[in-house]
Amino acid sequence: MPGTRRSNIVLGAKVRVVQKQDQPSGKLTEGVVKKILTNSPTHPHGIKVMLESGTVGRVKEIL
Repeated sequence: MPGTRRSNIVLGAKVRVVQKQDQPSGKLTEGVVKKILTNSPTHPHGIKVMLESGTVGRVKEIL
């Protein structure tokens, strides 16, 4: 499921995100959503979230 719709993402969901510095390489980081940072209902590059580890990135995959 793509991470471009805010309604698809719930707190506690396991996701893969791309961090700002990893955007050129596309490296994904897996974690659990702690906080949803994007307010708009959709975003073409993925909804920005904070993971429980403190990592901030845009959701590319919802697991």
